[in-house]
Amino acid sequence: MSTIKQRLENVKKLQAKRWENEDHWDTLNDLLIRELDEILLIEPDNTPALINIGAVYSDMGENEKALEYLNTALNLGSEDKNLFVNLSIVLVYMGKHQEEYLEYLEEAEDKTEDPLTFKAHFDPQSL
Repeated sequence: MSTIKQRLENVKKLQAKRWENEDHWDTLNDLLIRELDEILLIEPDNTPALINIGAVYSDMGENEKALEYLNTALNLGSEDKNLFVNLSIVLVYMGKHQEEYLEYLEEAEDKTEDPLTFKAHFDPQSL
């Protein structure tokens, strides 16, 4: 049986494949959500899983749901750079005021990235 760490490593690899296989975007997103949900059933306070599922929901355009997961990771005390970057991305897509998302970007500058997490996709041209 694979450990949670191995499962998160596999999630990160699968997430990278989404961009190479856009024909299978929805299928890969469903797989990612299912795997991350299973991890969170086992470890509800697993901040890398919370950050990653928030990124996936953001990539799917479900920013309210993404924000819930990301805020949970924040409330659990995560100091992961990707958390703060993802929060700012979600807030931009939600049309929030610049001060709100810039605060998270500034905070991200001093943080380090957890190797088990990833950033949500940001396309400034889609705004």
